[in-house]
Amino acid sequence: MKFILPLLILCSSYISNAQNNTIVAGEKLTYTASYNMSGLLNDLAQVTMETSEVKTSKSTLLKLKCTATTYSKWDNFFKIRDLYESYVSPKTLTPYLYNRDINEGGYEKFMKYTFSHKTKTVSSIMRKPRADGSIWEVKKSVKIGGSTRDLVTTLYHIRNLDIHKANVGDSQNFTVLFDNKETVVRIKLLGKETLNTALGRKECYKLAISLNNSNVLKGSNDNVIWLTADENKIPVYAKFKIAVGSGELKIKSATGLKY
Repeated sequence: MKFILPLLILCSSYISNAQNNTIVAGEKLTYTASYNMSGLLNDLAQVTMETSEVKTSKSTLLKLKCTATTYSKWDNFFKIRDLYESYVSPKTLTPYLYNRDINEGGYEKFMKYTFSHKTKTVSSIMRKPRADGSIWEVKKSVKIGGSTRDLVTTLYHIRNLDIHKANVGDSQNFTVLFDNKETVVRIKLLGKETLNTALGRKECYKLAISLNNSNVLKGSNDNVIWLTADENKIPVYAKFKIAVGSGELKIKSATGLKY
């Protein structure tokens, strides 16, 4: 039932140091997350991705926020209240601060990353509640590679890539820091496909996703995302397969787009 991580991974792609020419403050993408239970695909939760401008004493940052919330009829069965957010440079999407605060079926966890790109380290804080009501807190300094990003930042990097220049069958690895561990994700371009979506009929890039040395995602080409083949590169549909089942992510609405 812990399908939010696979859904987020399915929306991720190549790391890029290119300038941000696509993502602007005020954008909001809303999705329906469905899960296959006993052979039936059920609409279980709403996933929202939105951006906003945040001013600090020294600079202006772009806040990238992703939330997942089960529809009320499922709360008694498996309540989800997940928050993922990253504060990044508006020009390059370089991350400075990342927060993850999840509650999935009563399982709670909070993670905070503070990036130091000069030293290639992340100061990490993890908090989890104990059975007696106290909080278990662990602080670490994690070494990272020069291209390692958090999950949310990686979500948005894909939309600044020149995917139209790639050939069918091309693949690339990139690295995401998750639970204080660097995870290598491989993306493969399968081609183009036209889909009927809530935004209309869209020509899309079709990408397959796999994780190196991980059993989170199952099957060959069973984890796929479709991105609009235009300047916005909006994720409009994704499907995933994990050890405990399979599911889908479908777009409901998109507002505040740059193009």
